[in-house]
Amino acid sequence: MIKTANRIANVEEYYFSRKLAEVRGLDTPELRVINLGIGSPDQAPSSGAIDALIASAKNPANHGYQNYKGIPAFRKAIADFYQTTYNTTLDPETMILPLMGSKEGIMHIAMAFVNEGEEVLIPNPGYPTYSSVANLVGAKLRPYDLKEELNWGIDVEALKKSDLSKVKIMWVNFPHMPTGRVASREELKELVDLARKHQFLIVNDNPYSLVLNDNPMSILSIEGADEVALELNSLSKSHNMAGWRLGWVAGKKELIEAVLKVKSNMDSGMFLGLQHAATEALKSGQEWFTSLNKVYAERKAVARKLLDVLGCTYSEKQSGLFVWAKAPAHIRDVEKWIDEILYGTKVFITPGFIFGEAGRRYIRISLCCTVESLNQALSRVEDFLKRAPAEKQLSDVK
Repeated sequence: MIKTANRIANVEEYYFSRKLAEVRGLDTPELRVINLGIGSPDQAPSSGAIDALIASAKNPANHGYQNYKGIPAFRKAIADFYQTTYNTTLDPETMILPLMGSKEGIMHIAMAFVNEGEEVLIPNPGYPTYSSVANLVGAKLRPYDLKEELNWGIDVEALKKSDLSKVKIMWVNFPHMPTGRVASREELKELVDLARKHQFLIVNDNPYSLVLNDNPMSILSIEGADEVALELNSLSKSHNMAGWRLGWVAGKKELIEAVLKVKSNMDSGMFLGLQHAATEALKSGQEWFTSLNKVYAERKAVARKLLDVLGCTYSEKQSGLFVWAKAPAHIRDVEKWIDEILYGTKVFITPGFIFGEAGRRYIRISLCCTVESLNQALSRVEDFLKRAPAEKQLSDVK
């Protein structure tokens, strides 16, 4: 048998890759599974973006290999978007690198900057890919807790007191997934100052800033961030283009050039039609985001009703595509509880343990589901709980 590489020994298949196969196996024509698990927007991109893709795809000249840095029009559209959205100026020629979704940027950045044995600061709870990529490049994981008593903020004072001499990258994610926490300018300034003092790279993963968030902000707008910061962003959530795989990384020229060295050896450029579509999507005005957020606000109201029925508690101040909630105290094993709900109702909710040890007592509901489906999920859960009292049915899970 062929032995696998050591680098994947501590890397598991992505949770949703495994779990969604199980969930799909429960689907029947008589009773469809309602998936409240993943943050995959269910609405369409703008008509302008779709029209731009079609028009570009019909041109025979547009199907060849493209520049690794993307077309100038796409990079300028990103720069204009940053100026309008975050009041942040980026040089489209040197400070922006388009990506095939921002997720690939996590790997590219790690490969460009992290040597084996160097430390990477990972949020707990946080996006699992940060840890997986750190393992793949042979880094040492240094989880840092986002604390509920700080409204899921970072304990910067604790970081200041710790040994940061071997840290190469600190991953931050504001607005935060899964907790919905929005960082203040002062908090980001503290983190930037810490990165400057200890000379490590700080990377903000920023795809949720325009979803149910009144104050979108880029870490690159913070004084001094240009020295030590990169920012990942994408069209997946804000423009309903998750499956299109359109994102970018932004930062100073020297940092971008390092990422480009990796990326240019991993792909052969982005399809021109996608770049034309992205350029058009980035022209979307405030009315686009107002309409989008109206839909998500209506869905969030129903999601909270579902959490109330389950006896969960949650913060009213959450941005992004999810609602993060704490399971009732009598639930001993949240993962098994979620499976009981799944098999008893065919409603799938994400257990918080997948985001780190700090998420073990929590669950996450996605807003990427219609109000009608959310109400149906609510009805199924209510019926499920009526069949046996919640205290009796769910509290003895071991």
